[in-house]
Amino acid sequence: MMLFILLQASQGGGNPWIGFLFPVLIIFVFWFFLVRPQVKRQREQQKFIENLREGMEVVTSAGIIGKVTKIDGNVVRLLIDERTFIRVLKQTITGEFKPGS
Repeated sequence: MMLFILLQASQGGGNPWIGFLFPVLIIFVFWFFLVRPQVKRQREQQKFIENLREGMEVVTSAGIIGKVTKIDGNVVRLLIDERTFIRVLKQTITGEFKPGS
């Protein structure tokens, strides 16, 4: 494939590296705008999950808001109403709940 690209670029009589530069540029732009931000978000989410503590008010991926009452390994118990508890996986907690934002 690369040989084909280089041959196409050299047929025009110009520099063959110019034809090679375009696919490299596309790969860089793809990485910079799509891959890099996603990896950054994953790192931030992992850091949040590691710093999860009892007493925090959190939101799950299903939109359930609750207060963390117990963390048992990978399972978190949330108080969602007076005397109403649910157990969810840590990975389903998307962030801290801040009223008004």
